Amino acid sequence: MTTDKITLHRGLSGVYFDRTETTFIDGKEGKLLYRGYNIHDLAGVASFEETSYLLMYGELPTQSQLDEFDGVLKANRNIPSEIVDIITLVKNDHPMSVLRTAVSALSAFDPEAEDNSPEATLRKGIRLTSQVPTIVMAHHNIRNGRAPIAPSENLSHAANFLYMMEGEEPTAGTAALMDTDFVLHADHGSNASAFTARAVASTNAHLHDAITAGIGALSGPSHGGAAENVMTMALDIGEAENAEQYVKDLLAGGDRVMGFGHRVYRAEDPRARHLREGVRKLSEEKGEPKWYGILEAVQKAMAPYGRRGIHVNVDFFAGVIYYLNGIPHDLFVPIFAVGRIPGWTVQVIEQFEHNILLRPLLQYAGPEERKYVPVSER
Repeated sequence: MTTDKITLHRGLSGVYFDRTETTFIDGKEGKLLYRGYNIHDLAGVASFEETSYLLMYGELPTQSQLDEFDGVLKANRNIPSEIVDIITLVKNDHPMSVLRTAVSALSAFDPEAEDNSPEATLRKGIRLTSQVPTIVMAHHNIRNGRAPIAPSENLSHAANFLYMMEGEEPTAGTAALMDTDFVLHADHGSNASAFTARAVASTNAHLHDAITAGIGALSGPSHGGAAENVMTMALDIGEAENAEQYVKDLLAGGDRVMGFGHRVYRAEDPRARHLREGVRKLSEEKGEPKWYGILEAVQKAMAPYGRRGIHVNVDFFAGVIYYLNGIPHDLFVPIFAVGRIPGWTVQVIEQFEHNILLRPLLQYAGPEERKYVPVSER
């Protein structure tokens, strides 16, 4: 056994395992760039379709390129009837498990499933970007005893997602806020789900396998569940005047305040500001301004912890947006996945381009070498 000194990097903290041209994060400054474009210049201005094109192709599209890309997305929204049958069979499972199963099964219906060329992988990623929202909302309707609502042929990606929930077109403001949410979640470096997708891709498994694994990683409450937990917290608080004591009690008990802190950011999550005003407006539009008031009160109670690098993150506002749109709590994490498909796709493509099997090491901490004793002598 080796006696060499080994430095452990638990959680791979601070370890750079590869290069990327996709997303830059400066946690100290609170900066996020997609392909060199600041998230503050994209959110609320560039549509999810435009942002997806940027991530997938590396440059912002011209109007004709965007129109063509948008047309391809809209043309691929339907899912095979066999996938609907599978969703029906597993309808009682958690939406993330259903989504994982359906995405895995979709590979059987994709003519390029086994083709790992950059071109084919990109085409598959575009199809999955279109199909994942349909899967999520098909399951939502099926488990509630209703037939799936066919996707719109005309609505934007975000508006169509909300439309498929109950067959009602969202207001322009509501659709725009969901669009911004998707833009903010489109990619975020080597987080747990993206790293999982890349690890699977490093074995030369195909895109559906990698994204299926990414969905599995995202389903864990330590990764994708924060938005749902923030809404649970807001419901527990009930009224803004209860927030300060609630936060004190939570911290005194050694618990975390949901929606604060981030593995990377030591400044405020740059994505958070783009949902803050949206929550306020949506709360007023829905006639429920108290939810924004509760969030404001929690932020005020947590302000002293900013000096420790504990700031509000994007999930703090996202959960209330989903709640006000009538979206069930267990669909909050699938919404994260809906926005993340372009990012996962381009990271898988990057992995394929300069592929090396991801194979980190574990430091052995078990017993020294021992002599085997036959079972009859034990």
